[in-house]
Order: sequence, then structure tokens, then C-alpha cells
Amino acid sequence: MKNLLALGAMLIALTAFSGAADASVVIGGTRVVFPAASGEVTVRLNNNGQQPALVEAWIDAGNPDSTPDTARVPFLITPPLFRMNAGKGQSLRIVYTSQPLPTDRESLFWLNVLEIPPKPGTVNGETQNTLQFAVRSRLKLFFRPAGLAGNPLTAASQITWSVASDGHALVAHNPTPYHVTFSKVSLSAGKAALATDAGMVAPLSTLRLPLAEGAPAPAAGTAVAFTTINDFGAADANQGTITP
Repeated sequence: MKNLLALGAMLIALTAFSGAADASVVIGGTRVVFPAASGEVTVRLNNNGQQPALVEAWIDAGNPDSTPDTARVPFLITPPLFRMNAGKGQSLRIVYTSQPLPTDRESLFWLNVLEIPPKPGTVNGETQNTLQFAVRSRLKLFFRPAGLAGNPLTAASQITWSVASDGHALVAHNPTPYHVTFSKVSLSAGKAALATDAGMVAPLSTLRLPLAEGAPAPAAGTAVAFTTINDFGAADANQGTITP
């Protein structure tokens, strides 16, 4: 197993430099919502490639450098390591182990799916010279306690906006127990549209979004247009205004 992980890590490093590796193993969805009341969820994988692949899956608590041996989370995945033939599917079963987590808000974890291609074949008894890439997909997993107030599909509409005290950033205030993920945020000050970096604001928290360098601080009442990603991976358009 350790040799496999070492190989996977090396191949992932190569992928970072290539920028050309495409995953054959496709995950059904762009995020995982885990209702605590259900105790478990399943995630569907499909191998859309022309070759079999070795797949390893694990969950981490936010460290992108984690491995199945180092990640410490209150979940189990079955199967954690398996072969997927071309054109076939596989369901991952994720089970909550009942270790304590906050009950007044969502908790964020990450699902990792590492795809390792098969060894190259031989021609006339000799191994072909090929460059292989392992591809890791990393998806957000939201653990959602039962009985949370409000509706996750309308959480974005409750975001309020203000300007940081230094005037160089927008501040998103999230009063809900749900994570809100932004794919785009912009505001209009006069005739200029000022784009910010996207991000995610945690439950009952704030997120600082830097304004364009040199942009003046927008005034109270300035319109904010922002696009969020909902539970189903779809984009929702929202509008807000900056408060004093």
C-alpha cells in the first residue's frame, strides 16, 4: 500500500506540470452533501475511458497533502481501493462513524478520488516508453446536521455585504448554518465593474474578498452581483447591496 501511495504521489506531481492529463474516472456530481440523519451516502463513479484504472478514495479535513494513511476524519469509505474496468461503474459508500461534530452548523470535508492508469503494455516482449499520469479529483463534502435552521437553497440570499475598514476588500457576512460557495462576485461603482476573487464563506462567519488593486472603496448602497453554487452543482444568480 505504501509503495502504491508513493507511486500515486509521484504521478500526481507529474500531472501538476503537464496540465494535459484528463480523468477517465468521472464522479457523479461536483460536491457531496451528507445529511447526518441518513448515516451514510453513496457517490457514483464511472470509467468513461478505454482502459481499466486503479482507483483509491479517501476523505480529508482540509489538508490537500493528505493521504489515506494520514487523514483523520469521522468517515469510512468502502471500497477504498479497487479496479474499474473501462465502461463500468462503481459506487463509493461513505459512512459516518458517529464521532462528535458541531450540531449547529455544517462541517466541511473533502472527498479525494485518485485514478492510477494501468502499466504500459509490451511490444515484442519489450515495455513501451510512455509517460503516465495519475489524476486526483477533490470534491467538497458538506456534513449537514439534522434540524438546522433555514433552507440551504436560500442561504445565499441571506448574505450581507460591507466594506473592510481599510477599504480594500468586500466582506461577506454569512448568518446561516450553511456554507455558501461563490463562483463570481462583482460590484458596480459608478460605471466601473470591480471584480473580486471567488471563495467560500463558512457558516456563521465572514469572508474577505479583495477588490481590484487601486480601486476606490465602494459606497454604501452599491450593488453587489454574485453567483453561488447550490447543492446540485448549479449556478444561482444573486443580488445584494453594501451596507454601512
